[in-house]
Amino acid sequence: MEAIIKPQEVKVGIAEWQVLRAPGRLITLGLGSCVGIALYDSLNRMGGLAHIMLPDSSQFQDRSNRAKFADLAILDLVAALIGRGARRGRLVAKIAGGAQMFTSGDRHLSLLNIGQRNAAMVRQTLQELAIPLVAEDTGGNYGRTMIFDLESGDVLIRTIGRPLKVI
Repeated sequence: MEAIIKPQEVKVGIAEWQVLRAPGRLITLGLGSCVGIALYDSLNRMGGLAHIMLPDSSQFQDRSNRAKFADLAILDLVAALIGRGARRGRLVAKIAGGAQMFTSGDRHLSLLNIGQRNAAMVRQTLQELAIPLVAEDTGGNYGRTMIFDLESGDVLIRTIGRPLKVI
């Protein structure tokens, strides 16, 4: 009789990241202006998911939670994946979130568009690390849930009032 392996589901909270091998799924909820970053090594069927809140750690003295910042979380996630056997040259990225959740007639408040800035910093950091961004679902004014399937590398995007999307 063959053993049945039940896929593991791991939740990734705000300002956290996790690494997992297939079979399994990494899930993060509540991506509004935050951005979820899924990194995947298809040969090892291993990946990681980060849920970042802020684009740039250089503006803050307290950097104790590195997973909060796009520039640091991606570096740490890549290092964790490599430490578990992933190859950097095989990593690809998929991202979601970066929404403008609140609109204002005040031009100065609109300049604070944290979602857009988060997504831009994620793209910049991935480019600097030479990790291809192969798919994204960013922007808009609605929240998202990311479900990252480590078996296939697919990322399912669930949004209230919209059809399920696979990136």
